[in-house]
Amino acid sequence: MRNPCVDAGLIPPLVQLLNCKDQEVLLQTGRALGNICYDSHEGRNAVDHAGGAHIVVDHIRSLCSKTDPASEKLLTVFCGMLMNYSNENDTLQSQLINMGVIPTLVKLLGIHCQNAALTEMCLVAFGNLAELESSKEQFAYTNIAEELVKLFKKQIEHDKKEMIFEVLAPLAENDVIKLQLVEAGLVECLLEIVQKTVDSDKEDDIAELKTASDLMVLLLLGDESMQKLFEGGKGSVFQRVLSWIPSNSHQLQLAGALAIANFARNDGNCIHMVDNGIVQKLMDLLDRHVEDGNVTVQHAALSALRNLAIPVVNKAKMLSAGVAEAVLKFLRSEMPPVQFKLLGTLRMLIDAQAEAAEQLGRNVKLVERLVEWCEAKDHAGVMGESNRLLSALIRHSKSKDVIRTIVQSGGIKHLVTMATSEHVIMQNEALVALALIAALELVTAEKDLENAQLVQILHRLLSDDRSAPEIKYNSMVLICALIGSEPLQKEVQSMAFLEVVSKLRSHENKTVAQQASLTEQRLAVES
Repeated sequence: MRNPCVDAGLIPPLVQLLNCKDQEVLLQTGRALGNICYDSHEGRNAVDHAGGAHIVVDHIRSLCSKTDPASEKLLTVFCGMLMNYSNENDTLQSQLINMGVIPTLVKLLGIHCQNAALTEMCLVAFGNLAELESSKEQFAYTNIAEELVKLFKKQIEHDKKEMIFEVLAPLAENDVIKLQLVEAGLVECLLEIVQKTVDSDKEDDIAELKTASDLMVLLLLGDESMQKLFEGGKGSVFQRVLSWIPSNSHQLQLAGALAIANFARNDGNCIHMVDNGIVQKLMDLLDRHVEDGNVTVQHAALSALRNLAIPVVNKAKMLSAGVAEAVLKFLRSEMPPVQFKLLGTLRMLIDAQAEAAEQLGRNVKLVERLVEWCEAKDHAGVMGESNRLLSALIRHSKSKDVIRTIVQSGGIKHLVTMATSEHVIMQNEALVALALIAALELVTAEKDLENAQLVQILHRLLSDDRSAPEIKYNSMVLICALIGSEPLQKEVQSMAFLEVVSKLRSHENKTVAQQASLTEQRLAVES
């Protein structure tokens, strides 16, 4: 029936009736337009073209502070009409935001929080609008956090709590609103829900536990809100979250590990947590999920360990605690997210830790798995991290044994390919690792370097004006090392490297220019 109303031209006269002073006429007109807008693209457009939304927003502003039953009834109908008007339509939602409807609706919610029907309409309207980034900026300048938390505390019914959650989740993506929600006391509400529902097997309680713990993790993604809740590691919220990790609930284990990963976003927090035994709790959690474990929990616990391993002072402590061995238990995992975090954790642990890098680099099973994952073209993240760890094992260990293990496992070709990466940091890591291979174990790697066409790749990197200075520098260092091999030296001589290197003597980067002079001299002697 809605499209025929549009086709019959009924929308403009209906919109004109919104200018009427009679409350009953306004009420029925608002209902009619709300129905026409419901699930009808044409109806919404017609109301838009007739200027209906502007008039309705003006009515809401003028009625907002009135608490008599007739005004509240009108407000409920008008909010419902706007809800239908903007539902699943970004353009119309943006239009309402630009009209400044958000501060009006927040004010309305505060004044009429006792009116269940009107409150519900506001919440649905907020849910529609909160998905847009521009709305979050407006919400941040209101007291929405305070009003929603106040409303949430009053709710007993699961459905009503769920409605508020649906507004809170998108709003909590904004860092300013995260902090406002924390200051308004949302965290205490969430912890209370967790406590009440953790042992329940009711479907509604399980859903509420998940929503509350997920929202808790989301609040910790903001730097300010996270630090406020960490309170130097002594905060009651931080302590409660720690108690989730040994829980029997997979949902709480997951939320606890993710929360730790979020708390571990600055060095001070990481150092405090490692010094206070968090690593053992995470390893115990991983142990519970080695065989047919929960993939999301594995991923979250590995994420937390990776973040904790970033500060230099934590690496040796975590290695001594057995973190590398705990992580290696997941080497058999076929799940890319777990593989990715496993690789990242090991890479962070061995950074500048020569002994650990050598120990891991001599682990044939690990190196063979890395070489396998270097070919995981369907999972770019896993492929990239495998290459980076392969390079890191060489760079940090500087060990001939590690190089031989990598050569025997077929890893050289991947390091050569890595030197052509679009990411300068990865190119550089590959070139440094290859230079160490050439300096320490050239005879062993000679054939693989030749087959991987390393010399041709270095020629391209040196000839390309877009190559970063450090790439040019390390390419020349590598060339100087490669000419210690007879077949590779012949390749270098056949490709007119002298000409390319001579041009780099006038490079604007002094270090590159100096290395070009040295390389030119070395090539001239060898030729």
